[in-house]
Amino acid sequence: MRLEAKLALFNALSKLLLVLLGAVVIPPIVSRVAVSHTDQRLHEKRTEVLQLIERDGISTFVQGEAYADYNILKQEYITLTPLPPEGGHRPHPPRIFDEPRQVDNQVEDFRILSQQFTSGGRNYRLEIGSSLATVELLTDTLRRMALWVLVIGALLTIFTDAAFAHYLLRPLRRLISSKLQGVHHPSAFSYAPLETTTTDFRRLDDSLSETMRRVQTAFEKEREFMSNVSHELLTPVSILQSRFENMLQDPTLGHAHSLKIVDSQKTLYRLRNTVKTLLLIANIENEQYLRDESVSLAAVLADVTNELEDRLAQREIRLLEELRPDYVLPEANRTLLFTLLFNLVSNAIKYNRWGGSITVQGRPETSGYRLSITDTGPGIAAQHLPHLFDRFRRFQAGASAPEGYGLGLPIAKTIAEFHKATLTVESEEGKGTTFSLLFP
Repeated sequence: MRLEAKLALFNALSKLLLVLLGAVVIPPIVSRVAVSHTDQRLHEKRTEVLQLIERDGISTFVQGEAYADYNILKQEYITLTPLPPEGGHRPHPPRIFDEPRQVDNQVEDFRILSQQFTSGGRNYRLEIGSSLATVELLTDTLRRMALWVLVIGALLTIFTDAAFAHYLLRPLRRLISSKLQGVHHPSAFSYAPLETTTTDFRRLDDSLSETMRRVQTAFEKEREFMSNVSHELLTPVSILQSRFENMLQDPTLGHAHSLKIVDSQKTLYRLRNTVKTLLLIANIENEQYLRDESVSLAAVLADVTNELEDRLAQREIRLLEELRPDYVLPEANRTLLFTLLFNLVSNAIKYNRWGGSITVQGRPETSGYRLSITDTGPGIAAQHLPHLFDRFRRFQAGASAPEGYGLGLPIAKTIAEFHKATLTVESEEGKGTTFSLLFP
């Protein structure tokens, strides 16, 4: 999963947890707020009533009987009740409680503020009540409002966090797309500095550039070394080959010695081919070949088939060609392409079973043209596939192993990369192997 997706997922989960926590915590808080708001309103009304009594006198409201005032919906009421002097009622500060009261033959639960006070030498009880239904309505309203605000706020922060993470990680995406993806060789690496204000990304970019410079230097030294060594080895190999040939022409040479010299010539021949192969790889990697030809894959494959016809017949292997349609590379090197296809088909013959088959199939795809070479051999073990294109790496040992030093597939890989093509392999033990070339 991408870093940006992980950040967005974490933000979404954290906001969801926040919403769930709010759904648990908000209701009791809102209920307490609604009750506190109701109590405050009751105290304010008590203050207003006492101010009116002080201004207009108690007789304006109470004339021998209790005074009661209800609103039209019976949700609030105010009562002033005179208290008998012999009841021992004394003034006390206001207190608030919940209690059911009967209003017009209906019992309602009220939040009541009660206070006893003295006016004109007589004690009175003041009660101001607010219906608990009003409190519950206020509580529900505040609860819904708070939850909606929480949900909307969480959604907004999710989008804003995702947008900010997208903006913040934009240099990293550019770094991956322009400097890491598709870079199969240090020479294809872009050393242009990354435009960013984030110090960590700038350090990462500088570290990558420095690392690729070191890798490129090491590659260049390796190529130069391999090229020089290959050139230097060809001369003594040629000298030894000439000496062996001259020794074989000596009439005094015994038959046993002649056989030994012939065996030495075979070893020397393989050594010369290996040196030439290494020199070919070095020259390709140093781009000493031109890509100035338009080359038909079908034509090259026909030349390869003619070259390998005797080997196919010797092992009774059928070669099936299905290039529909043909593909013409506009910028290619015909000689190198011949070597590429020759190595792949030759490899399919070498490791195929007796009387098997080889299928060469070409099909256009959305990303290019795919040429696949499939054999019916024993297949390759899965643990060997990642190292199949390593130089001098062979996985079949024993007397029945084909001759060679494991350079055929590395050459094919090098030529494919020279033509901007991708060489991949798929294999299943007991069923065969498929090498695929994807040309852009």
